[in-house]
Amino acid sequence: MPQSRLYPISRRHLDALTGELGIFQHASGRHPDPAHGYCVDDVARALEVDLLHGRTLGWNAVAQGARRSIRFLEDAFDEPSGRLLNFRGVDGAWIGGPGSNDSLGRAMLGLGETIAEAPDARLVERAIVLFARALPAAERVTSPRAQASVVLACAAVTRASALATSHEGRDAALDVATTAAMRRLATGLHARFLDFARPGWPWPEATLTYENALLPRALIVAGGRIGADTMRRVGLQVLDWLVDVQTAPEGHLSPVGNGWWPHRGEKSKFDQQPIEATSLLLAAEAAYTATGDPRYLAAMERSYAWFLGANDLGRQVAHPARGAGSDGLTPRGVNTNEGAESTLMWLMASEHIRAVRSQPVRARVATPGRRATMPTAAVAAP
Repeated sequence: MPQSRLYPISRRHLDALTGELGIFQHASGRHPDPAHGYCVDDVARALEVDLLHGRTLGWNAVAQGARRSIRFLEDAFDEPSGRLLNFRGVDGAWIGGPGSNDSLGRAMLGLGETIAEAPDARLVERAIVLFARALPAAERVTSPRAQASVVLACAAVTRASALATSHEGRDAALDVATTAAMRRLATGLHARFLDFARPGWPWPEATLTYENALLPRALIVAGGRIGADTMRRVGLQVLDWLVDVQTAPEGHLSPVGNGWWPHRGEKSKFDQQPIEATSLLLAAEAAYTATGDPRYLAAMERSYAWFLGANDLGRQVAHPARGAGSDGLTPRGVNTNEGAESTLMWLMASEHIRAVRSQPVRARVATPGRRATMPTAAVAAP
């Protein structure tokens, strides 16, 4: 498919959303809404965006933001539970107890990517310390999206050179614990897919909800890291299904809307949210890395193009000149609020597309028997 325009990085809206402690959750139109304060989920995502922007802009351009985000996550650690708090008021006070499984998973993923990617040794060391403190609780999460995030976090840590370069004894133990956590959680997630699959519905839940492609992405990445070919094939197969059922007849991305999609029910068309486009793009990137199949490059481009108007309404969801993302597509048009999650999803999508376009096209890797792991009927649209 034709490539949509790639824009220079703009951090204008990201800067506008950022308060003293981190990125505000919500916005009213273009303006931050401090009344709703901060949350760990978005701070962890902002950390990932800083790591991505640092590749192009240089570390000095993002270092302050990355350090602020790590400090926020450190402050969020709750010693009694071993988990992280989530919501924080504009005054710095924490609201409620330990956060959800999903927020813990997202924090772990931000820390894992920092350990793997940050060029700042002190920042990496701080991320390692917090990752190690939170890993026992993170390994016990039960929700599939949280499990997938922790799997991806562990996969990032296992590829990091930081674990082999300092404090050898502690780091060697953490490396073993991280690999074991990744294997156990990925194996459980894989089993969930195999146990729940139904004809026409290869999904491990009765309803397709949000950030769905995160799950097959975890299976693809972990399967490659631990040499579990069947796990990787199931991840690829389920991702193929998600791509198929979320591609409109006209060829553009049409993600599941915020009304969800129950098995044997109707797929919700609206509200479509940016997190669906970006999670599919990231999963397709993992699949392309694993296989070299150009179909996954096309899926990445389709997801990126959704932000720029190749969607069910033909409306632009992202605002590249300001680096902003609107909060989704409604039946009446674009949601004009430009909150943290939506903006961060646009910025992530842009940088992953930038990176993959800069690479030479890879030769396709044969994946024998990909369709043999689940019944053929299970990959057809319901």
